Amino acid sequence: MLKGFFSLGKVLKFCSVLCFFPTVAGAYPTGTQFGVGVSATTGMNAFTGYVNKDAESFWGKRFGYRIDFAGTKIVRSGINSAANHIIGDRDVEVGDSLSVKEFEIEAKHFGGMVDFYPFGNTWFLGAWRISGGYYGGQFDATARVVGGDEKGEFCLGRNRYKYMDGPNQASATANWKYDGPYVGTGFDLGVFAGFKIYFDAGVVFTRKVAKLSLDVPSDDLYKWNGADWALVDPDELAADVEDTRHDAQSELDKVKYFPIVKLGLMYRF
Repeated sequence: MLKGFFSLGKVLKFCSVLCFFPTVAGAYPTGTQFGVGVSATTGMNAFTGYVNKDAESFWGKRFGYRIDFAGTKIVRSGINSAANHIIGDRDVEVGDSLSVKEFEIEAKHFGGMVDFYPFGNTWFLGAWRISGGYYGGQFDATARVVGGDEKGEFCLGRNRYKYMDGPNQASATANWKYDGPYVGTGFDLGVFAGFKIYFDAGVVFTRKVAKLSLDVPSDDLYKWNGADWALVDPDELAADVEDTRHDAQSELDKVKYFPIVKLGLMYRF
């Protein structure tokens, strides 16, 4: 359902239709807004919507809406560099003596929000909002799996393994297709004219969890048999890989929400 929505050209074209259509009538309705931003978990964000902070109605100046798109295609290299910098030398364990490094992240989402500004157009306090809505998206992360000890040995199940003539070739992939209600908070603080800095932080509550896959090629892989290193038996390796994947998956199954944090620049007429 989400496929095809997330190229930059299509996002900007859709936003231009929603945001700039009023120019056909000669003017923008007061409160038309659009913006762009970045997010560590969703990439490049673009939104369009409406809120009239100058409305005469008590509730009219406090409610608005936004339609939001995001994708990592344009800023993928920056996000991957930031993720790997944050991880640094810290090990993310997926099994005994196994850790993941060198992340590659791809993500996209589409959603809609209703914004509530408790303080209306009150100076400064009026920038704060509470948001609720619905989001659907996908987050994929692939990482190289490395042995945890200095000899390059690692454990799967109760057995020890080692690539004799080359680097560890194992990799782990997490695929998370999520959708559900969104709850968050944020602000849009005026800078000059109609330009504002905006910030959003919230979570998507979803019953869907990330699915982990673990790939450990058997080529050039040896197993410790108690006395010496011997070439692996593919069936035994597959059983140990599945046991390790299952243990790591049980931890992922506990995470039932997807975080979204965004920072960007917007304009409101």
